[in-house]
Amino acid sequence: MPPQAIPPYYGRPAYPPPSPQTGRTEGRVLASLGLSLLGLLLGLTGLLIGGFGYLGAPGSGLVLAFWLAVPALVLGPVAYFLGKSGITRIGESKGALGGRGIAAAGWVIGVVAMAVGAAVTLIWLVLLLVANFGPPPP
Repeated sequence: MPPQAIPPYYGRPAYPPPSPQTGRTEGRVLASLGLSLLGLLLGLTGLLIGGFGYLGAPGSGLVLAFWLAVPALVLGPVAYFLGKSGITRIGESKGALGGRGIAAAGWVIGVVAMAVGAAVTLIWLVLLLVANFGPPPP
């Protein structure tokens, strides 16, 4: 018996197919994603520049890394709150606004950017102080 002659054991699904998203993307969502990506990029760039600067001339690279990590520390929470408020507004709009996945991505990357910015700022601030003032006394 050929396979196409075998009757299927299941019928049509009982649920309707998902309707396409017709709403526009909420503006805070895009801002959240953009700011979180910028913060993450600045934090990781500060980490790399600071690492290479510490190997070469300790003072110059650490100062630049510190000034790159501080904006990442600020942009992370801004992106987090924009993403959370975007998710809230999308939920309240009853389908008129879209972009829930983008909002979640901006929210999560904002938390990561804040963590990277805080870690890089703390590490390079301590290393900058040690490079300029020496190790702490015993």
